[in-house]
Amino acid sequence: MRIKELHTVTLEIELDSEKELSFLYSGFDKNLKLIEEAFGITASFRGNKIFIQGEQEPVAKAEKLINDLRSISRDGYLLKPEDIGYAVKSVAAGYKTSLKDLFLNNIPVSSKKRFIIPKTETQRQYIEAMRNYDIVIGIGPAGTGKTYLAMAMAINALLKKQVSRIVLARPAVEAGEKLGFLPGDMYEKVNPYLRPLYDALFDMIEAEKASKFIERGIIEIAPLAFMRGRTLNDSFIILDEAQNTTSEQMKMYLTRLGFNSKTVITGDITQIDLPSGKISGLIEAEKILSDVEGIKVVYFTEKDVVRHKLVQKIVKAYERYEKRSAESQQEN
Repeated sequence: MRIKELHTVTLEIELDSEKELSFLYSGFDKNLKLIEEAFGITASFRGNKIFIQGEQEPVAKAEKLINDLRSISRDGYLLKPEDIGYAVKSVAAGYKTSLKDLFLNNIPVSSKKRFIIPKTETQRQYIEAMRNYDIVIGIGPAGTGKTYLAMAMAINALLKKQVSRIVLARPAVEAGEKLGFLPGDMYEKVNPYLRPLYDALFDMIEAEKASKFIERGIIEIAPLAFMRGRTLNDSFIILDEAQNTTSEQMKMYLTRLGFNSKTVITGDITQIDLPSGKISGLIEAEKILSDVEGIKVVYFTEKDVVRHKLVQKIVKAYERYEKRSAESQQEN
C-alpha cells in the first residue's frame, strides 16, 4: 500500500506473524536504524508491520533490501547484526549483485558458525576466484578477510576431500627469517609469527579436531623457509603476509605447486617490513604474473575492511596522512 504525501512515499510491509516474528524482533530495531541512515528514509515497525517513508527511489531500495533479508531468513540462515550491517552497506553502495546471492555464496566449514559468508562484493569475487583459479593473489589492507576467507576455502576443500592436506605459511621473521637468533626450540621460535594462522584455524574448526589434523600433518603451519625443496601435491596452500617475501622467496614458493593443488597468496603492499633495498616478492610477482592465464589477482580496499567500524576509519586516516606526507616530500 503506497500513499503519496507531497514528494514522499509511505510503504507498508506486512510480515507473516507466525513465521517471521523472530526476524522482526531479533534486534531488528537496530537494523532499521542502519537502513534509515544508509538510505535517508524513516523506518519503524508496529506489530507485524514495517513502515518506510521517504523519497520513492530510496524507499524502493529499502523495501527490496528488507524483502531480501526476509527471504534469506526464511531459507534458514541465521543473520547476525554485523551481517545485516554489511548487507545494508553493500546495497547503499550500489552493488548490482543480488543480496541473496551474496549471502548464499557461503563457505561451509566444520564449526559452530556453520558457514562463512562474504561481507562485501570484493569478498564475493575473491571466493569465486578461489573456486575457479589454481593461483589467486589477494592484495589489500588488514581486516579485509584475505587470509580468513582463504582459510575457510582450504578447510572446505579438505572436508570435501578435494585436497588431502592444508599448508599454511608465512615469512617467520620480517627481517629475513633469522630464526637462530631467537630463544627456544624451533616451535618456540616460529610460533609467535604463525599465531594469526592458528587463530583463524581454531575460529573455524573445533580445537580438538584442528589439533588432531595438525598432529597427523593434515594441516601444516610452517614458516616459509620450510617450503624450500618441496613439491606439494593434492594440497591447498596459503602464503600469508607475502609482502614480506623477497623476490627469491616468492619464486621459490610459486614453483612448489604440484598436481591437484591450489595456492592463495595474501599481503598488504603498504606494510612491507623488508630491509631497505630489498624488493618485495609480492609486488614483483604482481607485475610479472598479471598476464599469466590461470592466475587471478583480487584487489581489496578500505571499503572491504570488515573488522570493527573504527578500523575502517583508521585505515582511511593513515592513507590520507601517507598521501599528504608523500606530496609534501615531492614539493620539497
